[in-house]
Amino acid sequence: MSVKVNRPPRNGDYNRLMPRTILHLDLDAFFCAVEETRNPSLRGKPFAVGGSPDEHGVVSSCSYAARARGVRSAMPMSRAMRICPGLIIVPPRHRLYSEVSKQVMERLGQLTPLLEQISIDEAFLDLSDLRDPPERLARDLQARIRDELGLPSSIGIASNKLVAKIATEVGKKAAKGDSPPFALTIVPAGEEATFLAPLPADMLWGVGPKTAARLAELGIHTIGDIARWPESELAQRFGEHGRDLSRHARGVDERPIVTEYETKSISQETTFARDVRDDRVLEKTLREQSASVARQLRRENLAGRTVKLKLRWPDFTTLTRQTTLNTPTDMEEEIARTVLMLLKNVRKPNQAVRLIGVGVTGLGQPIRQLGLWDLDTQKSRKLQEAVDALQEKYGRGMIHKGTRGE
Repeated sequence: MSVKVNRPPRNGDYNRLMPRTILHLDLDAFFCAVEETRNPSLRGKPFAVGGSPDEHGVVSSCSYAARARGVRSAMPMSRAMRICPGLIIVPPRHRLYSEVSKQVMERLGQLTPLLEQISIDEAFLDLSDLRDPPERLARDLQARIRDELGLPSSIGIASNKLVAKIATEVGKKAAKGDSPPFALTIVPAGEEATFLAPLPADMLWGVGPKTAARLAELGIHTIGDIARWPESELAQRFGEHGRDLSRHARGVDERPIVTEYETKSISQETTFARDVRDDRVLEKTLREQSASVARQLRRENLAGRTVKLKLRWPDFTTLTRQTTLNTPTDMEEEIARTVLMLLKNVRKPNQAVRLIGVGVTGLGQPIRQLGLWDLDTQKSRKLQEAVDALQEKYGRGMIHKGTRGE
């Protein structure tokens, strides 16, 4: 993984003497906020972005008015409708959300290049070298995102990423009402452990339901309870994870801001509105996904050696199958041929499928040195490059390569 850290060491000093200032920004109910900018009549109303309740739909995001009535993200839409009669359902527009997210990140990057985007609606910034007070920078940032893009946001500021993110969560939880919180929570350097101590143990990174249950059996219910346990005993019970829990509970987190990641995998998946048994539909979906993955590989000048198939059955059992090629590829036909073979090997005749996906891993620079006997590959690559260029100009739906039977 290629990583750029927050700043180069100065004068050979690798130990930072002054505490850092890390800002965590979270766009409040992001999908819903974007929809409200396009349709102001939604403001103040209970609505959810997601799929239809008649088609296994789930809530991707819900407005604060809907949250006040008990609706939550990842909830089945049918249940959300029962909890909140009259809930307005808005179909998701992921391309729009990505475009707006990019506009937000551009504004964050204008404040500092030390920016780490961790999801479509979250980012960390290192403000350590900026002269203005962090609170003023945060307020100005919130105001700019609100005034220019119409989006609410909440912010946490602390000496490290762990505490800054938890600070954001604490600020949002403290807010009441049917409107976004616009929270700002600042944890002064040196007060990290004190801030964390009264919070529930499951607010700490690394404490999921299973770990929380094991901690509760030991009488550990708050982050402060974790901090009071000897690190050696936590390590004895939880292994290396126990050492991380001890350090995190004391507010210690030395991870840098990561401004670049090397792409490790490229994938596409589709969740069907209704379970699919039709072989032709599944093959068509896999071929379209393979084409999309291949385009992304070529766009990033990458090729992959391992092709993966992901499947989910109607009972939500999820499995993956993969095979490793002799040479890396960025060609859609080879990816499609491989993944269709994997599907044939794992799926029983007429077996229903809820989700299907294609992925390519083991990425690196594509091998271009073709031999005398690779003329077919050369022709295929030149044809694919021509199709790419035409699709870029006229749209993906206008130009495509023919397949047998068309």
